[in-house]
Amino acid sequence: MDQIDDAAHAGGVCGIIVSMTASDAELIFYHGPMGAGKSTFALQTHFNQGQQGRSGLLLTTMDRSAEPVVTSRIGLRAQALALGADDDVYAIVTDRHLHDPLDYLVCDEAQFLTPEQVEQLARVVDDCGVDAFAFGLLTDFRSILFSGSARLVEIADEVHRMQAIVLCWCGRPAFLNARIVDGQIARTGEVVAVGDTGDGPVMYRALCRRHHVAGRTKP
Repeated sequence: MDQIDDAAHAGGVCGIIVSMTASDAELIFYHGPMGAGKSTFALQTHFNQGQQGRSGLLLTTMDRSAEPVVTSRIGLRAQALALGADDDVYAIVTDRHLHDPLDYLVCDEAQFLTPEQVEQLARVVDDCGVDAFAFGLLTDFRSILFSGSARLVEIADEVHRMQAIVLCWCGRPAFLNARIVDGQIARTGEVVAVGDTGDGPVMYRALCRRHHVAGRTKP
């Protein structure tokens, strides 16, 4: 019994489960610019996993709706557990896992996770054998990696660029996100600012590198 207690203390509350059976669980990160369909794919993944009889949890950090839901631009939405910057992902998920065993996690807006939360997510995968699917932007409006996305690229088992093709206004593939304030591309400001691709005083557009650098948002 002492050995089991020691294992639980060293490996976390799920450590004993994985120590007894090999786990093929993975942390997979899907990234793409705004408009690539990340939230739609996250919701589809959550639905498909559930259709296979798997039990899962949908997470988000900062949805465009500012509500504890995951929403997509084509109208899909689902209730989710909203994570704050100070939340311990490992503690939250393992507490749920002990009472209602989970097979997978889907995390939308994963770029807003802190590096520590990404590590906690990876620990859930390794300790509990729970698959984790993370979806998010790779870079911010300055074309600099989000800290959460950077850590995901560093430690995820798989990293995939979304296959949906997003085009710049010029017709080239767009993979950089521009924040547009009063019609002009912003180069400074808070990194975290919730917005969408619709019209408004502050909006976002996906641009090719050439026009992101040039600051051109239209012909």
